Amino acid sequence: MPAQKDRWVSPLLFLLFCASSISRSGSTGLQQEPSPQHYFSGLEAGKASLAFFTHSVSPGAQPFLEQVESSVEALQDYGISVVKVNCPKEDVSRYCGKENALRKAFLFRGNRLIREFPTDALFDVNSIVANVLFALLFNEVKYVETLADLENIENVLKGKSNMVFAYVPATGTAEHRAVMEAAFVYGTIHQFVLTTEAALLKATSHDDPDVSSAWLLFCHCQRATDPGQPCRRTALAQPLTLLNIHRHLKLMGAPLVTEVAEDPEKISTVHLQLGLPLVFILSQKETYEADRRTAEFVAWQLLGKAGVALLSRDLVALNVLHRSNIALKTPDEGMPIQYLVLEDTDEVITLVEDKNKVKQIQEDEQEEEEDEDEKENNNQDIQDDQVVEAVSRDKKRELPLEQILVLTEENFHSSLSEVARTVVLFYASWEAVSLAVLRSYSEVAAQLKGAPGVLLSRVNCWDWPGLCSQENVTQFPTMKIYKEGQQSVTYDGMWGTEELSSFILLSRVSCPLRLATVDEAEGYLRGEFPSELSSHHHTSLLGVFSTATSAAREAFEEAGNILSGHVRMGMYFEDDAMALSRKYSVSPPALLLARSGGRSVEGIALSKHSVQDMVQMIRYELLDIFPEITVSNLPQYLQLGKPFLILFSAGDISQVESKEMLKLAEGRPQQAFVACWLNLKTTPVGHGILRTYFSTTPSLPVLLWVNIHAGGQVFKFPSEQSITQINVLSWLEKLQAGLEIPSSTLSEEDWKPPLPAYDFLQMMEPSVPELSSHTSPRPGDTAAQHPPKSPGGDTAGGDSAIREEPSQESTAEEVGSPGRDLRGTAPRLAARDKQGKRHGEL
Repeated sequence: MPAQKDRWVSPLLFLLFCASSISRSGSTGLQQEPSPQHYFSGLEAGKASLAFFTHSVSPGAQPFLEQVESSVEALQDYGISVVKVNCPKEDVSRYCGKENALRKAFLFRGNRLIREFPTDALFDVNSIVANVLFALLFNEVKYVETLADLENIENVLKGKSNMVFAYVPATGTAEHRAVMEAAFVYGTIHQFVLTTEAALLKATSHDDPDVSSAWLLFCHCQRATDPGQPCRRTALAQPLTLLNIHRHLKLMGAPLVTEVAEDPEKISTVHLQLGLPLVFILSQKETYEADRRTAEFVAWQLLGKAGVALLSRDLVALNVLHRSNIALKTPDEGMPIQYLVLEDTDEVITLVEDKNKVKQIQEDEQEEEEDEDEKENNNQDIQDDQVVEAVSRDKKRELPLEQILVLTEENFHSSLSEVARTVVLFYASWEAVSLAVLRSYSEVAAQLKGAPGVLLSRVNCWDWPGLCSQENVTQFPTMKIYKEGQQSVTYDGMWGTEELSSFILLSRVSCPLRLATVDEAEGYLRGEFPSELSSHHHTSLLGVFSTATSAAREAFEEAGNILSGHVRMGMYFEDDAMALSRKYSVSPPALLLARSGGRSVEGIALSKHSVQDMVQMIRYELLDIFPEITVSNLPQYLQLGKPFLILFSAGDISQVESKEMLKLAEGRPQQAFVACWLNLKTTPVGHGILRTYFSTTPSLPVLLWVNIHAGGQVFKFPSEQSITQINVLSWLEKLQAGLEIPSSTLSEEDWKPPLPAYDFLQMMEPSVPELSSHTSPRPGDTAAQHPPKSPGGDTAGGDSAIREEPSQESTAEEVGSPGRDLRGTAPRLAARDKQGKRHGEL
C-alpha cells in the first residue's frame, strides 16, 4: 500500500510545485521593510503580499509574528510574500498612525488593498493560509448562505461544468485551508462553493449530517443536461484534508464506466492507482445494453469506493465459468482476480463494502449442490417473504450482541432487580422476523451504550420456553420494559432502530411527568426539561388542570400510562395553572401542544374527559397538518377514514406548492380530507402506487384525490392548472357535484398474502408452550388477538401501542413451566431443519 499511496500523492505534489512556481519571492523567510514608503515603492503589479505594520518596540505583536513567520513558506508556495513593515515613531500615515491599524494585517495585490485582517483572526498557520487564499480567490470561490443560492449556481453550471461544494463549521480551520488550497489548484476546472451554514448542509442531505464536522460534496452538474434534472452529489467519505480532496477529485474525474476489451490482469485504472478495487461486469453482445445500464447503476452506487468496468466476453477469451457475471480486481499486488456469481446489484455493492464477502461467496459456491433434482426442489422453494429472504441472505453475518445481556431461567429475576429499568427482547432464534428485529435491537444497544439506569437483554424462547410462558409471551418477537415496582410494559410499535431507541428513551421518564413550577412547565414546552430528553426532538404535550378538574386529570394520567414510551407528556395542576393556561388563550382543563422546540405552542380545550377519548384526541393532535406520507406513518392517516388529497413528487416539493397545500390543510374543508404529499425519491413504493392508479406513470408532480374508504375512485387534478388553493377548491367542488370523471377505480378485493400463513406450532413438540410468530397468527385467532406485524410496519388495526401485562408473580403461579429437557434435543433440531426446508410456503 505505501507504493500505491505514493502513486497518487506524487501528482498532487507536482501540482503544488507548479502552483508554487507561479511567482515565488527570492526570500525564503519573513521579509523586513524599514518603512511604509520603502514597502509600497517595491510592490509589483499582480503580485500578492501580506503586510504587517508595527513599531519595532511593540511586544504585543510578538505572538502574531511567530505565527506569521511559520506561515511564510506555505504562502510563498502560492506566490504570496509576507512582509513585516517597521513604522517610524513619527509616521502618522494610514497604516502606522492609528492604533487599530497596528492590530491588523493587510493583503495587497500590487499596490491595491484586497482585505484587512484583524490579527486575532490569524491565530495560527491554518487560519492565515485559509483566510489569505479565501480573500485572493473571493471571485472564484463562491460563498453561499441559503439553499436557493446554491441551486442558482447549480442551474448556471448544468451541462457546462461540475461544482465542489464544501461546508466547514468555521473559517480559519485546517479544513477551510484544505478547501482553499484545493480551489487554488482546481479552481479553473471546477466551480468551488463554500458555506459555514449548518442549515444549508442539512438541506442538501436526506440524512442528518454531523454539522460539527466538515463536509465536501462533488456535484455532477456537467452531466445534468436537462434544466429540470438535479445535479448528482457524491460526498467525500474521508476527513477533509488536501490529499483526500485531491484523491476525491481524481476519482470524480475518472470515467463512470470503463469499457475494456483485453485481459483484466493487464487493466490499470485510476481507481487501482489510488488503492481502490475495480469491479468488472461481464457482458456479451446479446445483453450489452442491459449490462451497460447495470454497470452505470453500480458505478453511481460505488462512486468514490471502487471503479466499474464493462468487460466483453465476445472480445476476450476468459477461462472461467460461463455463469460467472462479476470479476473483482483488488489493488493488492499478486492477488488474483476473483470471478463470482452474484444475484443482484446489492450483492455487488456489498462485495466492495464488505471485504469478507468474496470469501463467503466462494464458500457458498463450493457448498452448492450439483444434483439437478435438488436444484428443482430449491427452485420450488423460492422465498416469497422479503424479511425471510433478507435474513437468509445475511445468515453468515455475525451480529454485534456484546452489549446485550443473555437472560436464562437462572438469572432472569436477579438481573431485573439489579437496575431500575430492564429492556427484554423475547425472540426465537429460528424465526426470520425475530432475527431481523434482533439486528435492529443490536443497533439500539450500540446507541444506548453507557446510558445510566437502562439494561438491554434478550431471551431466546426456543431455548427457554418455560420462561417465555411465565412472562405471558404468546408471540415473538416481543419486547418488554420492566420497571422496579411496576407492571411490565409491552412494546407494540414499529421494529426499526429509531423507533425502538425512541421508545426506550421516552420510557425513562414518567408519562405524564408532573411539573412543580411554572418555570418547569415553560422549560418543558421548550424541550429543555427534563434534561435527559433535551436532545430528543419530540412534540411536547402539556396537560394543565385546576383543582376543580380532578376527573379530567385522572383520565389524562391514565392516558399517559397507555401512551408511555410513544408520547412526551407533562402535567401541571398547581394553584397558578389558570394563569399558565390563559397565556395560551385556554382555560383548564386544557392541552398545550408545543412543536419545534416551543417556538409554536397551541392551546386546546379538553371537552371530553374519558380515557379513550383523551387517547384518541392526543393521537390526532400529534398528527402533522400537511404530512409527508411514508411507509411507517401511512396507517395512522388511513385510520382517520378520510379521502386523501395527495401530491406525488419526484423530490422535495417547491415552496409555492407547499404553501398552497398548507392553506388547503389549514382551511375550512380540512376536516373532510387528509391533505398530504409523497416523495417518490425517499419512498419509492410510490412508483408502484402510481402504476396501480394509471397504466403509465404520469408526469410529476401530480395531485390526486383518492377515496380508499368509499368507492376507491381516483381523480387526477388537471395538469394544465397550477396547484393553488383556489384552483384545487374549485376542482373539489366539481368532484362533489359529480362533474369529474375518475381516472381509475381501485379493486374492492381485500389485500391478502399470496399464500396462506404457515403454522409454526405444528413444527414444535407438544410440551413446548404455544408460541406463534408475529407474522403467522394461529388459525382461528382474530385480528384483535394477534395483530399482524412486520419489522417495518405497525399493527393493522392501529390499537394501543402498548399494553399492561400481569406481574411476574401472577403469571408464574398461573402457568407452570414445562421444563428444559427438550432444549437442543434431536427432535427439536430435526423440526428446525424441517421448518427451514419448507419456509418458502409462507
